[in-house]
Amino acid sequence: MERGRAPPLHWMGPWILCLLPALVAGQPLAAGDVAYKEQTVTGVRGRAVELSCGPAAASAAPSVVFWSFTGSGPPRAVAVGSGGEVVVAPGAGTLGRVTLRNGTLELRELRAAAQGRFLCQGLFPERGRLRVGYATVLLRVLVPVSKPFVRPTAAVAPEGAAVALTCAVREGTEPLSFSWQHREPRGGPSASPAGLGGSGAELRLTPANRSHAGWYACTVHNEVNNHTSEPVYLDIIYGPDEPAISVEPFSPEQGGFSAGEREDVVLSCLAPSNPPSRYVWLHNGSQVHTGQTYVIAAIARAQAGTYTCLAENTHLHTRTQATIVLTVYYPPAGSPSCSALATGDLRDVALRCRWLGGFPPARLRWVGPQEEEEEEEEEEEGVMGSSFSMAASIQPGAATRNGSSFSCLASHPALPQGAACGTTLWVPAGGPSCVAAATKGNEYVMLRCRWEGGTPPVTLRWHDGGGQAVGDPAPSATVLVLSADGSLGGREFVCAAAHPLRAAGAECRLRLGKPDRPHVPSLCRSGVARPRQLRPPASCRAEVPELEAERSEVAVLEGSEARLACRQRGGGADLGAAVAWYNAKEREVTPGLAKYWLERGEAWVNLTIRDAEWPGDGGIYRCAAANAVGSASLPVRLRVDRYPAPPNVTISKLRYTRARTEVWLEWRTQGTGNLTGFVVQRRQAKKPPRRVPGPWETAAGDIEPHSRDRRLGGLDPAVVYAFRVLAVNHRTAGHPSEVQTPAEPPFKAYPAVMGAAVVGMLVATVASFLAVRCVARHRDALPRLHDLLFRTAGPGAQEPIGTPEDAETAASREDGAAPAPEEPAAPGAAAGALPPLAEPLSAPPDTTDDQPVNVTITVTATP
Repeated sequence: MERGRAPPLHWMGPWILCLLPALVAGQPLAAGDVAYKEQTVTGVRGRAVELSCGPAAASAAPSVVFWSFTGSGPPRAVAVGSGGEVVVAPGAGTLGRVTLRNGTLELRELRAAAQGRFLCQGLFPERGRLRVGYATVLLRVLVPVSKPFVRPTAAVAPEGAAVALTCAVREGTEPLSFSWQHREPRGGPSASPAGLGGSGAELRLTPANRSHAGWYACTVHNEVNNHTSEPVYLDIIYGPDEPAISVEPFSPEQGGFSAGEREDVVLSCLAPSNPPSRYVWLHNGSQVHTGQTYVIAAIARAQAGTYTCLAENTHLHTRTQATIVLTVYYPPAGSPSCSALATGDLRDVALRCRWLGGFPPARLRWVGPQEEEEEEEEEEEGVMGSSFSMAASIQPGAATRNGSSFSCLASHPALPQGAACGTTLWVPAGGPSCVAAATKGNEYVMLRCRWEGGTPPVTLRWHDGGGQAVGDPAPSATVLVLSADGSLGGREFVCAAAHPLRAAGAECRLRLGKPDRPHVPSLCRSGVARPRQLRPPASCRAEVPELEAERSEVAVLEGSEARLACRQRGGGADLGAAVAWYNAKEREVTPGLAKYWLERGEAWVNLTIRDAEWPGDGGIYRCAAANAVGSASLPVRLRVDRYPAPPNVTISKLRYTRARTEVWLEWRTQGTGNLTGFVVQRRQAKKPPRRVPGPWETAAGDIEPHSRDRRLGGLDPAVVYAFRVLAVNHRTAGHPSEVQTPAEPPFKAYPAVMGAAVVGMLVATVASFLAVRCVARHRDALPRLHDLLFRTAGPGAQEPIGTPEDAETAASREDGAAPAPEEPAAPGAAAGALPPLAEPLSAPPDTTDDQPVNVTITVTATP
């Protein structure tokens, strides 16, 4: 109680007005001079407010002042002051901490209950008299805004759904104004979510999209203060959108992308999604990688095809996919080859450039010689049109200088530097040389004309003395075989030579002389030949070509290259014999075939079989040569062996995943053997009746030899598939495994159910044991339950002894000492005796009249 505080003023109220004259007894009072004052004051809860009493013109504090409060109930006193004495009513603490000084009522730590009407009544001294003053103060208590909080209808919502956020405050004087702030998920300045539905305390996102994700906070304002809530995160689930696939190095083409063989290719996939997408890569429908980026190191031509990026939102269980076509470029084998042939009646030169194979075919173009003079450069530079795989150009011989060089430039997407070959057109020096020789036991005469060298080679042709052509034209060397008879004597033969770069032709002549004996040819020389001996010299004799092979039998493994070598030997090599190879199917091997590669020398021809296959490429190959005298053939056997069979494979596990769009496959190998990989095949297991099962298709290839499991995707949940696994040793496939269909995924809750059952049984057992033990120890407290569990004998049996006290009681009964009776016992009833039986239940035939004897056995247990 404050200093000078009187006892509680329960009786003070409006009656204090009646006491005011007594309080100022002896002082004149101007009864008709009364001042009234009304005002409105605003206060804030928890803060201080001052309420003044009396007119504003009053210069002195009132002599007596009385403050009362009228709220929702009847008026009640607050404080009374007279001079220096102040009395505060006991119930005034509900309004705040009340102090009265000089008639002014100060409310500190203002409470909300103080809102209402305060009435002040006081006596103010004025010019020696007392003046009555009344003041009415309407106090309005403002409550500050508490810290708001945001309540979303859903913390995580799918894109397109309706979401509302509500800003709530526990207290605060209205009117309240609300403002919202939105910050992106990855930070950044807060901004008002302009354009969003709703206003005030509720913010509506209808429909919600991915731009609405982020942190939301609301700020509440009123007359007193403003407060901002803690940010609340709203997560919008969306996607995945359609994936975008990028390829590095970037080389787009019509319908897809391209890459060079042995080049590192990086495939990246981006499908906006929340949560982030799970990416799976498929090559030609088979899963090859899991992740956003797929790196193909040193890509091979077998890895060309379609690549599909499958993006999955694991929260929404939605999928999207995108597919591209990746083309692998690879150049032709070897290098381009250039050649020059005489054409156009031996007046022009046909330039030919060939480079077969590759994908796409190589682009070839001819470039002529570079001249110093600008005029001649425009005429002779000779840049011809380009073509693929083969390029040809006709160069006029008269306009081409001897020694002019031409180049064939080859370009290919897989060759940054390109390739080139060239040829130089030139005329050999000298002229043709003619010789004659007897062959085959002097039965024939062979005329041979030779002029080697030059590009293109010199074209030679035989004519008789009358200028009529004999035989076919041939480059560099030509042979004419005539029957040796008397008509040849004295005849003249001319070998004419022509070259496109030479305006005038050249020739050599042979005149056959008459022999002394029939069928004896002349000597071999240019000009007129005279016989001097019966047999010509060995150097002038012509023979059938002789062939020899490097090996008569060649053995290679499947997929390797086989090289067959054949060459001529002896004098037949000088007769311009044509050597050719024939494959196992007796078809001539010509240049330009992708399967074969021919290498030619002056007296040898090598045949290379690429990518030997079993058993198609095995067999007898034949090297054949023919000249004017005859022909020869040499067989060479090619044996293509298969790689050893790999070990057998057994499927150990094949199960669906939950979505039935993927299976998990595990296998193991049996036996020994080399292997280079595995192949998984699949087909539909169930077919309509009377339909043959479809062919096996490859579900996964190029599996590493150390792998023993695989996840296969791209399955239709409505189709039942059958799978099998094969081991591969290079190109030799092993025996396929047994065919199995995927099993359903296991019930993973079974161990938990069994564990819970076992734990429940253990808990029940322990609880039962403790309950029985408790009943046994507290017999007196639970007699009925004790008798129900432990008393199993009939009504005439002795009560079992369970405790030492029971044993002592039984002993005392045996000695005849009865316990202290609580009630009078029935007469004639012994303390420990049992009631006699009325009669036996069944008596034997010799039953006597003796009464039955009851025997009591007492056991005393001592601790």
